[in-house]
Amino acid sequence: MTSEPIRHLLIVAGDGTYPACLADGARKAGVPRITMLALRGSTDRATAALADACTWFGVGEIQRIFEWAARMGFSHGVMAGGIAPLALFRTRFDTLARAWLRDLPVKNAHTIFGRIAAEMEHIGIRVLPASCYMDDHIPGAGLLTRRAPDEREARDIAFGHQVARDICGLDIGQTLLVKDGMVLAVEAFEGTNQAIRRGGKLGGRGAVVVKVAKEGHDMRFDIPVIGVKTVAVLRRAGVSALAFQAGRLVLLDRPAVIAAADRMNLAMVGLDAGLPPAPLRPA
Repeated sequence: MTSEPIRHLLIVAGDGTYPACLADGARKAGVPRITMLALRGSTDRATAALADACTWFGVGEIQRIFEWAARMGFSHGVMAGGIAPLALFRTRFDTLARAWLRDLPVKNAHTIFGRIAAEMEHIGIRVLPASCYMDDHIPGAGLLTRRAPDEREARDIAFGHQVARDICGLDIGQTLLVKDGMVLAVEAFEGTNQAIRRGGKLGGRGAVVVKVAKEGHDMRFDIPVIGVKTVAVLRRAGVSALAFQAGRLVLLDRPAVIAAADRMNLAMVGLDAGLPPAPLRPA
């Protein structure tokens, strides 16, 4: 735990229910005041309403965002929720954002969000792991669904897990689709759902999805996430099994996800990867 309790938490809120789940967990942990930095076109308005205060910005207004954050004097912040990867190509960036992107020789989630986190730290905001306060949403090892992977799926999971770890270590993507020992799709900049759709078209019914975080993953951003929308994409793609690393993935809306997985007879399992779990509290 931190030596001083967090009295005022900044949540940089992307899309989906992640920011709402994190805000709820922070309240339960005793954080008395939450301010959200909401992003137009990404943050849900119902989520923004959960905060004690909220200020809206465009995704590309980096200069304004950091001037505002510096004036507010936050001591701690956390990034929760995503921004559609392809939206980065359609956003009108300000001068500072364009300079940042121009200076990055490699552009991926790690480098882009790492640059944002470094600037937050520079103005005095300690960036917490995005797993903090997500106690109810990070499953451990074992079977989550009624059906366990069959023999063929188990082989594909073991193979896919090793390949996915290698691919993720190259900062290419976190998600891999496998069937009968063949790699159907590797997630690139298009994101998880598009990769699943692409692999499903190639492999037909019965593909296996493996989702991982790289060894030494910076848990302050881009933690693997699965939610109800992901399961709907898995169903339409004909995926029969989903595996992820125990303690290193956020499972949003857990009861609804497991119920949906059981309805489609999807096997869902957490793998013991022998890696440190994501932290649930500030160190």
